[in-house]
Amino acid sequence: MGMTLDFPTLQTDRLILRGPKPSDVDAFMDFYASGRSQYTGGPMTPRQAWNFFGTEIGHWVMRGFGMFVVTARGSDDPLGIVGHWYPHGWPEKEVGWVLFDAASEGQGIAREAAEACIDHAWNVLGWETIVSYIDKGNDASVRLAERLGCILDAEADIPNPEKEVFVYRHPHPGVAA
Repeated sequence: MGMTLDFPTLQTDRLILRGPKPSDVDAFMDFYASGRSQYTGGPMTPRQAWNFFGTEIGHWVMRGFGMFVVTARGSDDPLGIVGHWYPHGWPEKEVGWVLFDAASEGQGIAREAAEACIDHAWNVLGWETIVSYIDKGNDASVRLAERLGCILDAEADIPNPEKEVFVYRHPHPGVAA
């Protein structure tokens, strides 16, 4: 049956951001089997994707925050995961986004969900800084980070020195640009 965890829920005009649940694993595994996952650790075998989904849930348990499953209001079908990420060894706390194949790009879903998570990080979690780590070549994520007002921070530490990533720093709402 499994255990029940108490996740917060965030809502926007069009979206519900909720904690992951076992029924989300198929959408997660489908995405991570595809080439679209190349900038987020994939592609993966089904076992690797299943284990990574367990890591997403474990992150909530270990840190008290994590990646939300994004759904459209009125539907429980996963569109992606967006949220807070700070695994062991990560230099800074991150807000990240991953849209599954069910979410058409260009509709503002990732931006709307990311804005809700960024607001939650500042105002509920009390973070002092937020970054987004973006793999080189992931131009769509770079454009989203820039639309969110992020600034490329070429001096920031990166999670894995063997992998080329950009670090985009989110502006704190109380600090003028």
